[in-house]
Amino acid sequence: MRTTPPFRADHVGSLLRPAALLRARENLTGDALREAEDKAIREVVRRQEETGLQSATDGEFRRASWHMDFIYQLGGIGQATDEHITVRFHNEQGDIEFTPAALRVHDRIKLNEPVFADDFAFLRDTLAARGAGVVPKLTVPSPSMVHYRGGPAAIDREVYPDVEEFWRDLSAAYAEQVRRIGALGCTYLQFDDTSLAYLNDPAQRAELAARGDDADHMHLRYIRQINAALAAKPDGMTVTTHMCRGNFRSSWAAEGGYDFVAEALFGELKVDGFFLEFDDERSGGFEPLRFVPPGKMVVLGLVTTKSGELESKDTLKRRIDEAAKFVDLDQLCLSPQCGFSSTVEGNQLTADEQFAKLALIVETAQEVWG
Repeated sequence: MRTTPPFRADHVGSLLRPAALLRARENLTGDALREAEDKAIREVVRRQEETGLQSATDGEFRRASWHMDFIYQLGGIGQATDEHITVRFHNEQGDIEFTPAALRVHDRIKLNEPVFADDFAFLRDTLAARGAGVVPKLTVPSPSMVHYRGGPAAIDREVYPDVEEFWRDLSAAYAEQVRRIGALGCTYLQFDDTSLAYLNDPAQRAELAARGDDADHMHLRYIRQINAALAAKPDGMTVTTHMCRGNFRSSWAAEGGYDFVAEALFGELKVDGFFLEFDDERSGGFEPLRFVPPGKMVVLGLVTTKSGELESKDTLKRRIDEAAKFVDLDQLCLSPQCGFSSTVEGNQLTADEQFAKLALIVETAQEVWG
């Protein structure tokens, strides 16, 4: 098995919040809430270790949202007080809507202090105290998400009359985040980026074009900005990116394989590994993996987090074999297709079903890679 991330058996990041933590979020604040979060994180770290995973996250237990809790801590970005956006998600029963507050870039973007620093330090120290050698993993939204969420209308033109200055400041803030979180001992960092998967969907590109973006080339801009953010990443830090098509209460937002972005994405994005969604037909086939260069890892998201039904181990092995026709088997790993709880509400399965899926991933990886 691999001894450096991404690991043969891995997971994306978020985990279902236990009922006690959900009650605490409703009834507690300040130090009392922090203590409840600490207790829940210690337990979920133990569960990840006992499942056999070589890395662990804090389940994103201190967040309401996988991305906005980070983005709003960047200097110069805030919530619009009187405007919401509507994101339509789909599932087998129909559609549901997510209506978060719109964001506004109201000042020059900067990093006032490293985001999630205390959260990472607690995870790091909790794992160190357990002494099992499990690697702490921090997940943050990629720079792309700041732009994709709001688009040109979210950027105050008096602050940024030249959009290139916006991009420079955004990547500089992220570069400083990477440097400072690395100084805290982070060796496994993940940029979560739905935009690079959404852009494969013609309907999503049409929406971007309608708001004034160059939808056919937006992925190239996003790749450049992520690369700028990672240009000076610390030695010894592994950076991966996770790309899915939406994950909210077991529903999704976009469809289509990775074909539209694949050549530039795999050939130019300077990350060490790609967590890719491949749990159903909506995600397309493995053919785009032919563009993955030697040395880059691909984590196949073959196990769905959107239901509790447990996948067949034989089916997982067969699909790994299919992927290995396009990229070397030694470059492959296995994971769920997304987090189990990208927002505090979580997906429609139980904690026991969640950990059964993670155990299946570990067992399958051991049998495939030894």
